[in-house]
Amino acid sequence: PVQPCIKTPPFVQSAYFIISGFIGIPNIRYYFVFLCFIYIFSVVGNTLVMIVIILDRMLRSPKYITVFNLAFTDLLSSSALVPKVLDISLFNHYYISYNICLTFMFFCFTLISMQAFNLVVLSFDRVMAIMYPLHYQMRVTQKLILSLIAFGHHSYTRCSCYYCDHGPMYRLGCNDATPNYIIAFLAIVLVLGFPLAFIVGSYCCIGYSLSNISTFRERVKAFKACTGHLSLVAIYFLPIIFVYVFWPVIHPNARIINLSMTSIMPPMLNPIIYVLQTQEIKESLRRLLKARAQAKLEVFRLKPL
Repeated sequence: PVQPCIKTPPFVQSAYFIISGFIGIPNIRYYFVFLCFIYIFSVVGNTLVMIVIILDRMLRSPKYITVFNLAFTDLLSSSALVPKVLDISLFNHYYISYNICLTFMFFCFTLISMQAFNLVVLSFDRVMAIMYPLHYQMRVTQKLILSLIAFGHHSYTRCSCYYCDHGPMYRLGCNDATPNYIIAFLAIVLVLGFPLAFIVGSYCCIGYSLSNISTFRERVKAFKACTGHLSLVAIYFLPIIFVYVFWPVIHPNARIINLSMTSIMPPMLNPIIYVLQTQEIKESLRRLLKARAQAKLEVFRLKPL
């Protein structure tokens, strides 16, 4: 007998989603004011770092090309996330269309993934600088760094994110969610697992190289060159790992706030770390401010009375 054809149920696309993550959290408007200040500071700080690197020819090295790309990615990341979150929550625009939701998800995840890859490139730069100091200039070239950055921009454009939010979105569906669960797991491994494993391996190599340095002062001096990058790694990875490890025991409101902070705080803190902990950028700022002051003084002297 001929078996009846079983038709696959048609795909039903929702017209909109309701973003309800911040609904019901007490005094949440104070958090959004704080969020607004963080965003402004992040935009100003990362823009300042990029301007300093562009204006100072001495900073056009492979390391600072990566720092420029990190600042640029941080600027785009905070700009993709914070304005939309403020629009949703402050102006009660909780309804978001299907296409806009997926677009929001795509850009958030892509830019956050690029941040992780930038930290990988910076760790590679630090390994080469400490393990092969005499060959650093020949091995780590601008062409190599630009190729790594271009690879990072290309390879992280095919995944989904938790912002609009990937987990709650696929759980809304009535079909089998196993493929979505697998994709989410692979995305976490690719975005967090592989970069973190590479960075840990890099610092194991750096630690081995430091142990071969004869004097303690030289070891401390070499390690100070890595403190800025280590701070960035800690700021990026530790909050995310904390949220995912303690996910079952964290209150839902605290979990939502922590997840938003893990994406907002690094773009604000990265320029502070590089300005305060990087001697080259501090000296560059002094030179630029001194040159600007001298230019104003010359204009004032030449101005007719």
